[in-house]
Amino acid sequence: MISLISLQPKRDMDDMANLIVRNLDPTIVAALKRRATQHGRSAEAEHRILLETALLHPPRRSLAQALAAIPHVGRDEDFERVDDRSHNTRVFG
Repeated sequence: MISLISLQPKRDMDDMANLIVRNLDPTIVAALKRRATQHGRSAEAEHRILLETALLHPPRRSLAQALAAIPHVGRDEDFERVDDRSHNTRVFG
């Protein structure tokens, strides 16, 4: 369980805030520390980078993912091209 306790701006660091997270599962803390060690950072620095990446730089979707997200709007026949050779220049009436 994660509970957001406070966001207190620090007066001496250009309006940076402190974030206190309590009641974390120990396996999450251990994973954070392992990841920090792999990246040569402190757990606190790793936590900052994880938050920044997740909230300010979400992963971009691939073209395949974007196309797969397009809703179904009809059958192929609904969009068939009509060959109109009547040479009617008045399109709207």
